[in-house]
Amino acid sequence: MQILLFALGFWLFIGLILIHEWGHFMAARRNGVDVEEFGLGLPPRAWRKKLKSGLVISLNWLPLGGFVKLKGEHDSDNRPGSFGAAPLRAKTKIMLAGVAMNLAAGLLLLTIVALMGMPKLIDNQFQVASDARIIHQKLVVAETNPGSPAQQAGLATRDVIQKISRNGQTYTINSPADLQTATKQFAGQTVEIEFKRNGKTQTKTAGLMNELPYLGIKYEPIEIYRSTWSAPIVAVGFTKQLFVLTFQGLGKALGGLGGYVAGILSGNDASRDKGYVRATGEVGGPVAIGAILWGSGTFGLNFVLFIIAVISLTLALINILPLPALDGGRLTMTLISRGLFKRPLSKRTEERLVGASMALLLILFALITLVDVKRFF
Repeated sequence: MQILLFALGFWLFIGLILIHEWGHFMAARRNGVDVEEFGLGLPPRAWRKKLKSGLVISLNWLPLGGFVKLKGEHDSDNRPGSFGAAPLRAKTKIMLAGVAMNLAAGLLLLTIVALMGMPKLIDNQFQVASDARIIHQKLVVAETNPGSPAQQAGLATRDVIQKISRNGQTYTINSPADLQTATKQFAGQTVEIEFKRNGKTQTKTAGLMNELPYLGIKYEPIEIYRSTWSAPIVAVGFTKQLFVLTFQGLGKALGGLGGYVAGILSGNDASRDKGYVRATGEVGGPVAIGAILWGSGTFGLNFVLFIIAVISLTLALINILPLPALDGGRLTMTLISRGLFKRPLSKRTEERLVGASMALLLILFALITLVDVKRFF
């Protein structure tokens, strides 16, 4: 089941990229701008097919997103059917369409998840108290202490503890209080621990210690809340929280990555390690997304949809940032050149700005991937 849910999550993630680019594609078509290529991933190109309409469909090797190549993408191009010749209002619609699609997809998925059961993963997570009820609680192993009964028994990160029993006396574990009651009752004795791993129920035997910590684990309680009429409100409220946390996390992540690189270049181990800790706590790339999707498959469909919704909203937020290689940056350049200087950017200036910011993004992508590999492997 976990493999199926991971596969579903993977294809939904690909779908997020497709709908983002589809937004640009449809907005361009509706505003009279010709589309030359619709690509998934970034070049170098792996495969292409040219349709009778002249549109090229391509698959590319770098899994950094996708693109829609418009006729005359430079703001100074004035040929009929080109992006440069389109009115400012049309350009704005085209550049914001991808962000709007990801925002809409994220809100829709969050509404569905709220109706199914939304996991509470952040402090003070938005809920409408009168309409929210707990439908399920889980206690997840976050870490096992070295040499502890839990480690010796073979418990691992992301295992969901379900029951602890001895001689016919069984405690169902849904919360930290349940775990504390059961382990205190059986202190110093051998117990059977029933848990779920990768969607399968298993049982291990552990000899508890006589004193705290009896089992020797760090745990993460997870509560699942279900909403009815307030589901769309919950989706909007959580999105607001997510955007605030994402902006805060971006600042910490960039600072952490900077410290990590500076530590490597200077040989300062303390700076490197401090930067690594800050970066791993706030940033994640394709490796992290894969690991998170794989882990979410352990907990069920609603967790997978929840993670995909968060990724979709994060893509919307990142793409609106004023970096020239991103949608928000292209729009910012256009508004400044047209509004402040009353003339379009030259092709050379635009290419330099976009190229420099793209190089920066590729460097960040490489650093994030490096951090992710060290973090998960």
